[in-house]
Amino acid sequence: MRGIRAGAIGAGVLLLAALAGCSSSSSDEAGDGDGPDDQATASAPAPSAPASGKRWQPKPGTPWQWQLDGKADTSVDVPVYDIDGFENSAATVAELHARGRKVICYFNAGAWEDFRPDKNAFPKGVLGAKNKGWEGEKWVDIRRLDVLKPIMASRIDMCRKKGFDAVEPDLTEGFRNSTGFKLTADDQLAFNRMLAKLAHDRGLSVALKNDLDQIPQLVGDFDFAVNEQCAQYGECERLTPFIKAGKAVFHVEYDLKPEEFCSQTTRLGLSSMQKRLGLDAWRKPC
Repeated sequence: MRGIRAGAIGAGVLLLAALAGCSSSSSDEAGDGDGPDDQATASAPAPSAPASGKRWQPKPGTPWQWQLDGKADTSVDVPVYDIDGFENSAATVAELHARGRKVICYFNAGAWEDFRPDKNAFPKGVLGAKNKGWEGEKWVDIRRLDVLKPIMASRIDMCRKKGFDAVEPDLTEGFRNSTGFKLTADDQLAFNRMLAKLAHDRGLSVALKNDLDQIPQLVGDFDFAVNEQCAQYGECERLTPFIKAGKAVFHVEYDLKPEEFCSQTTRLGLSSMQKRLGLDAWRKPC
């Protein structure tokens, strides 16, 4: 959701973001059974990968559900769910697994959020410009791998502890935005590859979110892609390296209706649907 390009967000979206921030401040910790260690902390140790060593690999065309607004509605009949890692409990992930679903853990990697429980783990020196259009967010200095790596590792540890199968780190194309830092494409490649390795070291699959410019360099490092609005901006062909590699592309449009994009994206092999910008449970798949 937060990967939408600058300039595409209006005042109504600001209200949506503010409401999302309010709901996120009361994350679904009760009834989880995992206690306070369930939330990400910068001091969490890095676990070794599962003994099987086999990661989940979603195939092109796999149907999916994407819900980042609060606790997941588990009644949608699709094989893959992508839900907020902080907002959802291990019990929710276990319920989805019992229904035969794979579950992806969403978290924001490229920006700090003032409503997350680990917000104090980010030193002020790594916080940059406000992420325009999203209440309570600031870009982070992705060049500071020494600072950000343990924080991101702890978030991925949280996902692994809750039983997720994969992670979706958001805002992985800061070098193309006004972050307050002089970021380069090489800085972004290093940061994104760090995220991929952290996930793989823990036996989890990992998505490349948007970052179309660097797909040729990163398709080998990531297990699938998540994209917003490639049809609206005429960019869906750029995602085909993932499809050719046998890796799913999970795709949404907000402003276009399915009849305006499904024929193209289905032909390309994308897993497409229309969603509302608030990313509640509503969906209209191809």
